[in-house]
Amino acid sequence: MKQIPTLKTRRLELRPFALTDAPDVQKLAGERAIADTTANIPHPYEDGIAEAWISSHQEAFDRGTLVSLAVVDSVAQSLIGAVSLMNLSAYHGRGEIGYWIGTPYWNNGYCTEAAACIMEYGFNTLKLNRIHGCFMKRNPGSRRVMEKLGMREEGCLRSHDLKWDQREDIVLFGILRNEWEANRSCPSR
Repeated sequence: MKQIPTLKTRRLELRPFALTDAPDVQKLAGERAIADTTANIPHPYEDGIAEAWISSHQEAFDRGTLVSLAVVDSVAQSLIGAVSLMNLSAYHGRGEIGYWIGTPYWNNGYCTEAAACIMEYGFNTLKLNRIHGCFMKRNPGSRRVMEKLGMREEGCLRSHDLKWDQREDIVLFGILRNEWEANRSCPSR
């Protein structure tokens, strides 16, 4: 069994989730505002979902398909969200970034800070060539995060997802390693 990494930024610790985080995950991710613009977070967020999700991380990490980390305030040691590299393919050298931050912590730059750090891990440690992400077109916050990360819009999948009986356009963004290296580094340095 490989060890899921812990990464640090100026204000945050990105660490493996523990089962003891489950109540906070349920509380934060269970808010309707979080579920509203994410494809895979349910609402209501039923008991047991957080535990099952956290329990799946190690096996997926061992397979090399996922790195999912808790975003924790370094000082308060409180969980504020999650950041992940998903659908990893070592063969193709690519992965997909995903994230959510609890609503009490919005508009503080935490998402961009955490995402930049896991992207640096993806490019420098996992040796990825490409990281992409997607979001519902009606989610301007996610667009701003990806733009701040230096990612470029690559297209729109019209009426691609169904969320609460509504068809959603999904916007795709991506960045290549050489673009990242030319412009970014983890905010911890």
